[in-house]
Formats: sequence, structure tokens, C-alpha cells
Amino acid sequence: MIASIYFQTLSLVYMLLLTIVVFSKQRLKSIENSFFISLIFINLIGLILDISSTYLAYIDINNIFLNPLCKVYLLYLICKCLVFTVYVIFVSMMNKDDSIDIQKKAVKKMLVLISILFVIISIIIFVIPLYNVSNNGIIYTEGPGADFTYIIVGICTCLWIVSLLINFRNIRDKKYLPIFALIVCIITAALLQNIYPELLIVTSMCCFIVYIMFFTIENPDIKLINELNLAKELAVKANNSKSEFLSSMSHEIRTPLNAIVGFSQVLLNKETSDDSKEEIKDIIMASETLLGIVNGILDISKIEANKLEIINSEYSTKKLLSELIALTKARMGEKPLDFKTSFDASLPEYLYGDSARLKQIILNLLTNSVKYTKEGYIDFKINIVLKENVCRLIISVEDSGVGIKPEDINKLFKKFERLEEGGTTSIEGTGLGLAITQKLVELMNGKIFVQSVFEQGSKFTVVIDQNIVNNPKTQELENDNTQIIKLLDFSNKKVLVVDDNNLNLKVAKRLLTSYGLQVETIANGFALIDKIKAGEYYDLILLDDMMPKMSGTITLKNLRKIAGFSIPTIALTANAIEGMKEKYISEGFDDYLAKPIDKNELNRVLIKYLHSNK
Repeated sequence: MIASIYFQTLSLVYMLLLTIVVFSKQRLKSIENSFFISLIFINLIGLILDISSTYLAYIDINNIFLNPLCKVYLLYLICKCLVFTVYVIFVSMMNKDDSIDIQKKAVKKMLVLISILFVIISIIIFVIPLYNVSNNGIIYTEGPGADFTYIIVGICTCLWIVSLLINFRNIRDKKYLPIFALIVCIITAALLQNIYPELLIVTSMCCFIVYIMFFTIENPDIKLINELNLAKELAVKANNSKSEFLSSMSHEIRTPLNAIVGFSQVLLNKETSDDSKEEIKDIIMASETLLGIVNGILDISKIEANKLEIINSEYSTKKLLSELIALTKARMGEKPLDFKTSFDASLPEYLYGDSARLKQIILNLLTNSVKYTKEGYIDFKINIVLKENVCRLIISVEDSGVGIKPEDINKLFKKFERLEEGGTTSIEGTGLGLAITQKLVELMNGKIFVQSVFEQGSKFTVVIDQNIVNNPKTQELENDNTQIIKLLDFSNKKVLVVDDNNLNLKVAKRLLTSYGLQVETIANGFALIDKIKAGEYYDLILLDDMMPKMSGTITLKNLRKIAGFSIPTIALTANAIEGMKEKYISEGFDDYLAKPIDKNELNRVLIKYLHSNK
């Protein structure tokens, strides 16, 4: 009998060590951890009760404290079973999709229920008799109190088994391991106690269950989690700083580009020699190339931040293709290339999708072919598959360029990766084009494929679905804005340009006066507000946003407070990141013009806000 005390004492030492390990580390404040901690303390109390009652029975079986102590021990067994039953129900019955609050409320209700049940059981245990019997030196407990305890434990065991049977599909989950172990331990303990009554191993087996739970409850390293959260926070801050820097960089680069493109367009319209016009076109082309590089960097930044959006609208396939052909021919320059095009005759005239992103995808592929093909051909094809209201575009760009080695194909879609074989080291570019193209294709739920033979050429194929527009809202005509502008007289229209950069004001004035407009310029929002308050009237206001002291957005808000103010106000800004147009319109602007000013966009704005306000 005294050997059982040694066994229980070792179990107590082990439980104390486990308790020290558990409490020496930070833990997640989860429901499962709460159950685990509760079971640790319940088990420690049970071991102390088991050792005390065994020792007391060994020295004096008739001690007046022995019977109450044994009843308290039985209550420990019942308490352990009830708490573990709630844990089993929580693990097996709770919906994992439920929120933490819902789970906590459900567990709280179950604990209240078993607490009431435990009080009732405690009263019954202390009322009904319990006997301590000595037989051939073996001391054990019997009577109605012991039988009642066995019944409660049996009922709990049945509940665990039923729970396992109901959730048999999930029993591979490691959280079910302590339930299996406890059922096995109870059956084993019952058999051993029946054969060897002197072996008091129930409490020690309960310790074993708690030990198993230590390895089944998800309790990651809190220090590591904190470090990861800190690293994530720093990464988010760094990414935000990068985005702000790129936005600022875009603004700073676009401002001088606005002057270069603007003055070049003014010079292009003047009577100059053919050589001069060609040089001016080269300047504009170089500016557009630089602008493309800036846009590429910004696109990568937005892709990394998951902020790149697909904006769908109706568009003309004829207009899109004509622009792509014109841009590709301009990029080819003097290269001896045969540029072939072939478009399916049944290609719908109007489609619904993100035409800007589709244009960017195709133009990236065409530009890549132009870069890596010194002579030979570039073949641009579009085949289609029509199904109900969907048009599947099968776009292919094939060339006779330098080609790609099989082992290098995987490098194609990596950022800043460029292939250096075949004399391509002198080819311009950032290595962003195909990386952006792949991401855009994926965002549009499409696929991109590559076929290439080194030193013979490459073929890129993109498959993208677009919706068919049967009744387009607006019939787009090629160069319609340009034709309308030529027929209009703006000599009686007044336009005010507000910008803190003198060079930008000069560019805007030169561009706008070429339309016959009366143009005034001022350098800040304060002067604009003073002019409007003084009763000055304009047909159109072009307002820069990024101005010191008072931004264009704040200036507009102050203008809206002036009674009777209704002048169309356009955001004229170098902040040309995707989604800015929508942002500025939501801030109260009527429309948006990006710097460098695109002539077609300027035509559109002037027709919309001046032609309709005669």
C-alpha cells in the first residue's frame, strides 16, 4: 500500500515540473489553454488528496478525517470528468467558423451547467455513505458513494465515446488524442484495480492525460509571434514609406516631363522644318519611354501592395488595335522588321473589360519583341472563341528574335531579371515588363504561355475572356475629339490655371492658347479663392493638387463653401497613380487631367466642359 504513495509522489513531482514549464513561457489566451490550466490545477489537488488519504488510511483506517477526505477525493474525480467532458464537447461539437465570442459564450453556458450539477453531486456524495475497508492489509473504499462516483465517471466516458462516434471523420485531429488516451486509461485502471486493488493509479493516469494535452494544444512560441508581428508592422511601415516615396518620385519626374512633352507638342504644331519635326517627335517618344519606366515601377509597387485594381468599361476593339499598331511601329523606328497583323474577322466591335490593362499587356509583349528582334518579323495575331456573351481573346505575339534558352524561361517573369545571352546586354529596359504582364494577366483571370527556340525566336500567347457589348452606350469614332476641336471656337472662353510651378503654368498656357482660349495663371489656392470672392468668372478651372500651404483638394472644399460657385474644376496633377481619377472625383473635382498632359485627354475635357457650356 505504501508503494502507491511513492508512485503518486513521483507523479506529483512530475506535475509540478510540468506546471513550471507551462507557466515559465507566455501562452495564447485561448479557450483550450484555459481548459488545460484548469486540468493542471485540478490534477495537482487530486494528487495531494490521493497521497493524503492513502497515507492517513495506512497509519489509521479509523481516523475521523479519512472518510471526508476520501469523499473530497471522489469529488475530485467527478470534477475532472465533468471539466474534461466540457472540453470534449468544445473540441468535437463547436463550429470552427464560429467567432471566439460565440465559442466563449457556449463554453460559459456549459460551465455554468456543470457547476450546478457538481454542487448537486457534492451534496449527494456527502449525504450517502462511504466505507473504508481493510482486507488482508489492502485498504480500499466501497459503498454507495463509491458506486455513485463510478456511475458518473461511466456516464462521462459514454459521452466521450458518443462524441468520437459522431465526429469519426475528424478523429485524425491531434486534439482527439487525449480523449482516446483517457478512455484507454480508465478501462486499464478499472481492470488493474479489479485485479490489484492495492494499485492506486487513477490519479497518476490522469496526470498522463494532462501531459498528452500539453503536446496537442496549439500553443506557439509567443516570443516568436511577437517578433513576427513586430517584423510585419515594420514591413508595413516600410511598404507605406516606399509607396509614399514612389508617389512623390512619380510627381517629381512627371513635373519636368510635363514641360518637355508640353513644349514639344506646341513646337510640333508650329511651322518648322521636317528635320525639326522629326527631332521633336523623338523628344516626345523619349519622354513617353521614361514615363513608361516610371509607370512600370509604380505598377510593381501596387502589385506588391495588392492595390492594383481592374477597372472594367466598354471599349472599341478597333481603336485599341489601331493604337497598338501605331505605338509598335513607332517603337520599331528604322529597324528592318516585317510587322504582320492578323485579327479574327468575327472579333466584336465593342467589348467590356479593362482596356487600359489589356493594352498594357499586349504592348509589353510587342515592345519586348521589338527590343529583342534585330531583323526578320513580328507577327501579331488575335483569334477568338465566342461562347454566349463572352469573347475569349487568344492573343499571340511571335518574332524571329534572339529566343530564350529552356533553362532561362522561368526567369522571364521575375522582377528586374534580364537575359544577357545573345548580345542583349545593350538592350534598354528595367526587366519589369513581363513581370507586370504576368500579374496583370492573372488579375484578369487569364493565362500566359511561352514558346521559344534559342536564336530562332519566341512566341507569347495570352488568353483572356472579355464580355461582348451588343448595344454600346457611346459609339467611339477614331480621332472624333480631334475633328470636333478643329470645328469649335473657344475665343470667348476663359480658363484659369492654378499651379505653384512656373514652368507648369507656362506649359499649360502655351497649350491652351493654341485652342484660342483666354488663359490666366496664378500660383496658389489663396489667390484663386480671392478671385472668386471678388466676382471673377471663368468657364473652366485647372487646379493643381500638390501645392504648399493649401492643397488643391482643400482649396476646392473652400471654393464649394462660396455661395453660387459652380465653375467646372479639373484636377491637374502629376499624381497619376491608378485610381487617382476616382479619388479626385470623390473629393469634389469634376474631372481629372494627369501630367504630362495628354492631348487627347485635354481635347476630351475641353469638349465636355466648354463646348456644352456655350
